[in-house]
Amino acid sequence: MADPSSYLPLKPIPMKDRVSMIFLQYGKVDIKDGAFVLIDKNGVRTHIPVGGIACIMLEPGTRVSHAAVRLAAQVGTLLVWVGEAGVRLYASGQPGGARSDRLLYQAKLALDDSLRLKVVRKMYELRFGEAPPQRRSIEQLRGIEGARVRNTYKLLAKQYGVKWHGRRYDPKDWEAGDVVNQCLSAATACLYGITEAAVLAAGYAPAVGFIHTGKPLSFVYDIADIFKFDNVVPLAFRIASQNPTQPDKQVRLACRDLFREQKVLRKIIPLIEEVLAAGEISPPEPAPESVPPAIPNAEHIGDEGHRSE
Repeated sequence: MADPSSYLPLKPIPMKDRVSMIFLQYGKVDIKDGAFVLIDKNGVRTHIPVGGIACIMLEPGTRVSHAAVRLAAQVGTLLVWVGEAGVRLYASGQPGGARSDRLLYQAKLALDDSLRLKVVRKMYELRFGEAPPQRRSIEQLRGIEGARVRNTYKLLAKQYGVKWHGRRYDPKDWEAGDVVNQCLSAATACLYGITEAAVLAAGYAPAVGFIHTGKPLSFVYDIADIFKFDNVVPLAFRIASQNPTQPDKQVRLACRDLFREQKVLRKIIPLIEEVLAAGEISPPEPAPESVPPAIPNAEHIGDEGHRSE
C-alpha cells in the first residue's frame, strides 16, 4: 500500500493563511484514502483539511492513529489533547519550534534581568496602550497589571449586565463554575490553543515566559494576555449575558468567527517578534566551531519554526 501521506502536499503553509482551530470528539482520527478524517461510531467519515488549520483540539472520546499524528506534524498543524469543553490541557504535539537560534535568543532575553524587564515593559505597553511607569520592577508591574485587569472584568460585567464575583474556576470540575466563568475558560482555552500554534510556528518555546514562569505554556500566556481583553474576554461576557444553554459550544463557534474576522492568526507572530525585539539584541550567531547541517534544510513556504524534510 502506498504511503497515505504521499497523496497530500507536505509543505506547511504559514499561520496567517490558515483557519484558526477546530474541536473534534467522539470518533477516531485517521488517514483513509489519503485524507485526514474523523470516523464516528457508525463509520461515517468527516474530512478535515488538516494542512489549512492552525490547531486541532482533541476532546475526550477521541482516538488518533499514528498516521494521522504523523501527517499533522508534517503539515505543521498542532494537535492538542484537552479535557471537557477544552479547558484542561493534557498534552500537545509539537509541529514547530525547530529553530535553535530563536530558542537561544528567547532564552537569553529571559535569563538576563535587564533584557527581561525591557520585554515585560513592551508587553505592558502593547496590552494597555501606554508606556508603563518608569523605575518599576517586574513584580511592581505585575501588581499594577493585576489591578487593571480586575477593574476591566468589573467594567465588562457591568456593561453586559452579568453578575460578577471574580475569576473563579476549577479546571478539574467544569460544572462548578458559574456561566460567565465557564464562558471565560472556554474562550481563553481557544485563544491559548492558536497562540501556542503560532509560538511554535515562529520557532520559539512555549515554556520560556517573561511574566509567567514555571508552566509548559508560560510564553503562550504572556502573548495571549496582551490582546485577550480586545477579543475573547468581551466575547465571553457577551455570550454569558445571553444565558446560553451550551456555553462552551457557543463560545467556541463565536471565537472561531471572531478570529477570522479580526485576522488574529495574521497578527500573533508579528506581535511575538515585536515583543522580543524590545530586548534590543539580535539572535546569536552559531559558534565558530559549530558543525553545520550535513544536508541543508529544504526551502518551504511555512513559518520559521515549521519543520521541513
